[in-house]
Amino acid sequence: MEPRTTARTLSYLIVIALVGFVAIQFVRPRLDNPPVTAEIQAPPEVKRVLKNSCYDCHSNETRLPWFDHVAPAYWLVTADVEEARKHVNFSEIGKLPAAQQKGILYEAVNQAQMGAMPLPRYTMIHPHARITAEDLAVLKNYLNPPAPAPAPDDAAKVAADTQYDKWIHASSAMLNVQPELNGIRYFPDYRNWKVLSTTDRFDNHTLRIIFGNDIAMRAIAEHHINPWPKGTVFAKAAWAQQVDANGDTKTGSFIQVEFMIKDSEKYASTKGWGYARWRGTDLKPYGKDADFANECVGCHNPVRHNDYVYSFPLAGQQ
Repeated sequence: MEPRTTARTLSYLIVIALVGFVAIQFVRPRLDNPPVTAEIQAPPEVKRVLKNSCYDCHSNETRLPWFDHVAPAYWLVTADVEEARKHVNFSEIGKLPAAQQKGILYEAVNQAQMGAMPLPRYTMIHPHARITAEDLAVLKNYLNPPAPAPAPDDAAKVAADTQYDKWIHASSAMLNVQPELNGIRYFPDYRNWKVLSTTDRFDNHTLRIIFGNDIAMRAIAEHHINPWPKGTVFAKAAWAQQVDANGDTKTGSFIQVEFMIKDSEKYASTKGWGYARWRGTDLKPYGKDADFANECVGCHNPVRHNDYVYSFPLAGQQ
């Protein structure tokens, strides 16, 4: 091909590319900022961190720099903002009880600690949104402020011990638990499963025990835990923390139990796991509808490379 022909062809391609680039600028999905109806209730220093690192995606106060207005980047950002607002919207969660607001913030801190949020691809282009160690300290201090140890409460201890004894000895026949809103049925015998791990929540002062069914424990023994095999079931039971006369922390009143059930086909829409939760001693199904499971998926997303499971087996588990 002659140099002149090559130059002409290259010029045509450049013109076509420029025309195409200009044309796609007119394809603009709508991204509105609705009114702020119920902003999260938190101290100014906490809001400063959230506004700097979270609000551009997780609020009704999205601010896009000039380069985010350029397609196709604009398309990606718009989709990310719409998805982010569905999971957490700091402009609307103020209508929830304070404890629930703190619970949502705890999950946000958990994801930030694991590097899942803000999205790494987002902070590469928006470095100002990175959450520093100092920022995390501000959020953690808000969730778990320094406070004197609570005085032992003998009456509460007796009540909690009585409740725990009933929990241990309750038979399946005594329980008439309604299925979860997504159809998953309660597992009454989880109390007899082996303990896989334990954990605690510093933000709401709860203690948790994670149980695994026989399939889960066999998978641990065979080192087959990523992915976990079909039929694996985990149960996480949560109690309020209680301090005794010696200053030791133990289980207080029962709060809830939640389950994860592995079935990649049946629960494909929730990343291969079915989720269920029952709250209170009357074991009331959690949520307003079956979409509650999306909350669980969002919480477990930071550990997607561990098959969406946070808890690791305690040493020596077989």
